[in-house]
Amino acid sequence: MMKLNKNLEELAEMFLGIKTRKEMYDFLQGILTPKELLEISNRLQIVKMLKRGISHHDIAGKLHVGVATVTRGSRELREGRFKNV
Repeated sequence: MMKLNKNLEELAEMFLGIKTRKEMYDFLQGILTPKELLEISNRLQIVKMLKRGISHHDIAGKLHVGVATVTRGSRELREGRFKNV
């Protein structure tokens, strides 16, 4: 498992402390740029689509991302991440 640095640990604690959907949305809008929000939400969709068996090329085309981005998501899935997605 990756050793977390203090900043990442603090960020994780912030996420865990957020109680409502509105608080989370406000936090995400405040900490991320619109482009970063889109990229993160696309990565979640990539994982969900991969789990449904959709091909890398189809995912890339539908989400307008590179195949390499989809491949990274696939690799993380193989590593056992995203069990609760």
